[in-house]
Amino acid sequence: MQTNAYLAWEEPESAVLIDPGDEAHKLLPWIESTGVKPVAAVLTHAHFDHLGALNEVVAAYDLNVYLHPEALPVYQRAANSAARWGFKIPQPSTEPLHMLPEGELKLGPGFKVLHLPGHCPGHLGLYNAKAGVIFSGDVLFSGGVGRWDIPSANREVLAASIRKLFELPLETVVHPGHGPATTLQNELQNNIYVQSWLTSS
Repeated sequence: MQTNAYLAWEEPESAVLIDPGDEAHKLLPWIESTGVKPVAAVLTHAHFDHLGALNEVVAAYDLNVYLHPEALPVYQRAANSAARWGFKIPQPSTEPLHMLPEGELKLGPGFKVLHLPGHCPGHLGLYNAKAGVIFSGDVLFSGGVGRWDIPSANREVLAASIRKLFELPLETVVHPGHGPATTLQNELQNNIYVQSWLTSS
């Protein structure tokens, strides 16, 4: 599914792993090659393509797992959801989870946690003002936005999340769940969904 996984840190001994999507046999050597130690896995949302390698990375690094409380039902049926799309992943076995509502996450480099539903219940964005970056999951992509034609998605709610996202500085760099990085400024200028939803009520 070509999902992006990210490592974010200020101190190498306390990194945060964001969205360990799949292919643990590639993901674990990549983490090792960075020389940092992850202490937590944070899920921007609980769609199966963002957590397929979760069991393996949790076992390898004894990670705590964080997600929004509204994402828990999606998390609990991840393997079944994958099967409906013709994919096979192990059902995440990590319990108990740490519920991460909107607010502050004082792990890794530290994040302002934004609740950005619409593509998936309990979807989060992770914003670091010091670095000027946000990990947007599947809310915003270069040239696109998250799908709203899938179960539990909602176009109007997603549009509201896009408007909330654009309250951040336009120079903010966006690291999405799929595809290349972009900026809010670039999406404002070139993304037809953003342009439409920012001018509608």
